[in-house]
Amino acid sequence: MEYIASFSGGKDSAATVILAKEHGEPLNEIIFSEVMYSETISGELPEHINFVKNVAFPLFESWGYKTKILRAEKTYLDLFYHTLKKSKYPERIGKKAGFPMAGKCAVNRDCKVKAIRDYIAAKDKTQLTQYIGIAIDEPKRLERLDEGKVSLLAKYNYTEEMAKAKAEEYGLLSPCYEYSTRGGCWFCPNASIQELKHLRNNYKELWDELLRLEEIPDIIGDVWNTRNRTSIHEIEERLFWEKAQMTVYDFL
Repeated sequence: MEYIASFSGGKDSAATVILAKEHGEPLNEIIFSEVMYSETISGELPEHINFVKNVAFPLFESWGYKTKILRAEKTYLDLFYHTLKKSKYPERIGKKAGFPMAGKCAVNRDCKVKAIRDYIAAKDKTQLTQYIGIAIDEPKRLERLDEGKVSLLAKYNYTEEMAKAKAEEYGLLSPCYEYSTRGGCWFCPNASIQELKHLRNNYKELWDELLRLEEIPDIIGDVWNTRNRTSIHEIEERLFWEKAQMTVYDFL
């Protein structure tokens, strides 16, 4: 039997690996699927992918575990620039897909999950167990676990808060938790205003990419959040004036 842990860099998957080590659970390999924005730019926030590659994985390897970073064939820009050749809406044919629909993220499906599924599909599922980071206080997610998938957090009665504390104990809490309650791609349409502010203040070159994409003509998803029609340009204006107002207050 081969045992693989799916690691996202979040508190639950970090605590899963720690519990495997503490309780002597079998574990052969830890995999992380990195979403790519383009062929050369990661879709993960810089501090998060740095945490995975230079903090978490070296520690796991020192414990004797194999680690592997997976990447899907498609990048975010591949999906964004995809030109529709068929559609039940004739006016969309010939246009680029643009920003994905918030809440039904094709990016997660095609750029993250698919890489994991393809990797697992090449193995003998009858001889494979996957460790999935789902806490005991997430009963609905636990009920949906497929055969061959196991939650060590549930086995050892760990809640999400307990998982966070365990990850922090080992120095395995991603820096993303300093400004957010979750991880995610830096272009995620479900990002909170706090996450967007962090992106704008710390990674202006990535922020400018989002502004640039909204200016591309002939795209179907023409605004950053297609569900509530929120434009990244509108958020840019809001954050600009917020910062300007703070500067005035500081001056006074």
